[in-house]
Amino acid sequence: MRKKRVLVVTGGGDCPGLNAVIRGIVKRAHRERNWSVIGSIEAFDGVLREPMELVNLTLTRTAGIHVKGGTIIRTTNKGGPFKWPVKDKDGNWISVDRSDDLLMKLQYNNIDSVISIGGDGSQRISQQLFEKGCPIIGVPKTIDNDLMATDFTFGFLTAVDIASDAVDKLVSTAESHNRTMILEVMGRDAGWIAIYAAIAGGAEICLIPEIPYDIDILVETIRQRYQHGRTFCNIVIAEGATSTEGEQTYTESDEVGYENKKLGGAGMRLMEELKQHGLEVDMRVSILGHLQRGGTPCAFDRVLATQFGVKAFELVLEEKWGHMVAYRHPDIVAVQLQEAIEALNYVKPDSNIIATARGVGMCLGDKLITTY
Repeated sequence: MRKKRVLVVTGGGDCPGLNAVIRGIVKRAHRERNWSVIGSIEAFDGVLREPMELVNLTLTRTAGIHVKGGTIIRTTNKGGPFKWPVKDKDGNWISVDRSDDLLMKLQYNNIDSVISIGGDGSQRISQQLFEKGCPIIGVPKTIDNDLMATDFTFGFLTAVDIASDAVDKLVSTAESHNRTMILEVMGRDAGWIAIYAAIAGGAEICLIPEIPYDIDILVETIRQRYQHGRTFCNIVIAEGATSTEGEQTYTESDEVGYENKKLGGAGMRLMEELKQHGLEVDMRVSILGHLQRGGTPCAFDRVLATQFGVKAFELVLEEKWGHMVAYRHPDIVAVQLQEAIEALNYVKPDSNIIATARGVGMCLGDKLITTY
């Protein structure tokens, strides 16, 4: 009697905790004795390539990986089984649907089920594959914490730790040089990293996509702070933040198969806006960038990722195809993939976290706040 085989893929951007999920799956599967775990290199690309790039995920191969950043089976956020990039006869890149090829290859290689670890885009692919008959389970992954069906995604709090540490460092240099320091953090269209890091680090101003900022309010808030003897100011801005009259700062990617906007530059844009509106203080911008996505996951994310990995394999045993694991405090549960991708999880302006920020006197760009 052959062993059953579960395929594990990691898709989208890298994230602290991915390896802990993989290890959790492998260790839980090992207890069943009649299961083997296979990894596909760079999401589903490893299956679709010729020759295929698959690896056996054994206890030996995954030992100790829970403390390592990244993913040992690598990842990609370009293309995918429904939009596989190929060149046409004129040499132009086009996308073709190879989902049927994928399902046929899975069957040929005796893959009994799939666990897809990824964010919003990856889980949309999971849902599409499920609708085509693929026995698939999803695991939510993103530092942005923007998946609605789970209280937290692993990787988020590690990113917050990194961003908070950056705020701590900038506070001291801002005070030493009498400067206004602007820290740009990730998060795409959600302000979770920014608001958590700003509160943890004690920033005076935090700007998030969910609350467009009024540049005149910011200028007056900073000016009053300086006038009352506080000769520095710290601002955290999410990469997707916008003013009431502006739009996000981004570039269109020319990378084959990459469809997302490449956000970045919100911090520099803010500094120029402040200058153009008459703020005459010394200012500097720091962009934290991909530092937030790499490195050792914090203890919380290691635990959560391990819980997700164990639960995902147990859903395989239960054959709960088309479901995704989720954290709903204090439980690890299963939710339908369709529910998970229906809407994104944004910071609500009337939420407790926003009330906390306002309660400690933080300016969010929509109201004049006394920060001295």
